[in-house]
Amino acid sequence: MDSKKIVITGGPGTGKSTIINELLKRDYTCLEEISRQVTLNAQKKGIDQLFLTNPLLFSELLLKGRLEQFETAKMYNSNIVFFDRGVPDVLAYMDYIGDTYPKNFIDATKSTVYDEVFILKPWKSIYKSDNERYESFTQAEKIHDYLLETYQNYKYNLLMCLLELLMNVPILF
Repeated sequence: MDSKKIVITGGPGTGKSTIINELLKRDYTCLEEISRQVTLNAQKKGIDQLFLTNPLLFSELLLKGRLEQFETAKMYNSNIVFFDRGVPDVLAYMDYIGDTYPKNFIDATKSTVYDEVFILKPWKSIYKSDNERYESFTQAEKIHDYLLETYQNYKYNLLMCLLELLMNVPILF
């Protein structure tokens, strides 16, 4: 089925997982963020923060997982499939840390096209750090800016919102 593919993105701690969890409760098809799983798998191998120690490997694993999610979405019998982050997020984070990445990252971003992108603005009152989220709120704001720039560079019209407002949209919730 040709489902509408909608990305929910934003810097760390903006409420993406909260929205995805609410959508799941309401029986929407959602593909969850995979970076925490990549981080946990690395920690099991004794690597505390793979993104910090080997950002390219971390990003390659994310890219692979997100491309697999995109293909998996085609198999769902749903009108809409929501993604907790999209392929362009990988490039945004690499740009944020100032690292280079191979051409296949760019090619994958160009060939993996989503129908809509919601980007959540940083919201200080809900921001929390944890074992997988180590960024400060100031860093989260900068990441937000890189996400905006990256998605806009790939010609996405972004729907900007705050978690607080999105949670009150009756059509979604």
